[in-house]
Amino acid sequence: MDFKVTNSFSRENLNYEIGTVKNIHYGDIHTKFRTLFDITKEVVPFINEEINIDRISDENYCREGDMIFADASEDLNDVGKSIEIINLNCEKLLSGLHTLLGRPKSSVFHLGFNGYLFKSNSVRTKIQKESQGSKVLSINVGRISNIELSFPSVNEQERITNLLSLLDERVQTQNKIIEQLETLIKGVCQKLANNKPWQKQYLQDILTERKESNKNNLPVFSVSVSKGVINQIEYLGRSFASKNTTNYNVVHFGDVVYTKSPTGEFPYGIIKQSFISENVAVSPLYGVYEPKNVYIGSILHYYFNSSINTNNYLHSLVQKGAKNTINITNQRFLDNTIFLPTDEKEVENIASLLNTIDQKIQTEEAILEQLKMEKKYLLQRMFI
Repeated sequence: MDFKVTNSFSRENLNYEIGTVKNIHYGDIHTKFRTLFDITKEVVPFINEEINIDRISDENYCREGDMIFADASEDLNDVGKSIEIINLNCEKLLSGLHTLLGRPKSSVFHLGFNGYLFKSNSVRTKIQKESQGSKVLSINVGRISNIELSFPSVNEQERITNLLSLLDERVQTQNKIIEQLETLIKGVCQKLANNKPWQKQYLQDILTERKESNKNNLPVFSVSVSKGVINQIEYLGRSFASKNTTNYNVVHFGDVVYTKSPTGEFPYGIIKQSFISENVAVSPLYGVYEPKNVYIGSILHYYFNSSINTNNYLHSLVQKGAKNTINITNQRFLDNTIFLPTDEKEVENIASLLNTIDQKIQTEEAILEQLKMEKKYLLQRMFI
């Protein structure tokens, strides 16, 4: 490979609306670009038009078959992370801030093969060994040039590339299936938020605080945005509970749990229903509520999956204290309203629909994980 000159344009020098030349930022390699970079399938920023790029040689513009490496990362697993450009669609593209642009000899590699070769365990390990730094790891042209590559004939490279690219396409399809199902749940919940024929109901008329202490030393669970009510050790890797958990709150199947800890898009905390079949314990800082029936609890669970719905409900109830602490009593949590159906059969049907979609999402996520494991296995075994 020959390494070409890259630029150091920051995000401030880029935009997503207008321009003639696009630019690869290292952050996008870390977070969103696919292994095989097709410019027609990626959202790539333009270089701002007021920036003079006339002095950049044609030799330093990206070409199909080029490899682009992110030369810096705080994570060892991501240092030297790379993409291979397989389609430019006649557009102009430059390799930007904190990147290395490598150009292989065209007769040596099949288009797309290097994208996977540089994702293999053997090459990734070599890159990690060549990286330098403590808090921020980096790799430069000199050190990445030390790496020796082993690869088969071009014909075999083509077969390997075809296999792995088909697997990548299947992963992308699986992601879209999951996204569409999640959008379906959001759509149903949006209907809940805007269905005026339904009645505004106070949560205090639907939920009753469960004041049951953990006298039987039940396992301690946490509550997360993505996983809901989940075993603390399984989710966090270890227990953060006190030695004595008798003052912890007991959660039954179907109970609604409110955590009073700000997180990400949920500055006032999160609200989840427990789908755990056995009784569990949660922190005494959590509010635990028994719903009028399990179905209305499920509707609340999916309704409050939306950060917008959750924030709209809680913002008038919560007072923020010092260091961003949340001040709200368990009873005060129940003092607001949302639109809900009053017919019990309608409640049951909606809850059943939402639960069915959610179970389908879990099945599709399991398939996605299997596909990722299959790809990981192939990358481990094919390039030894």
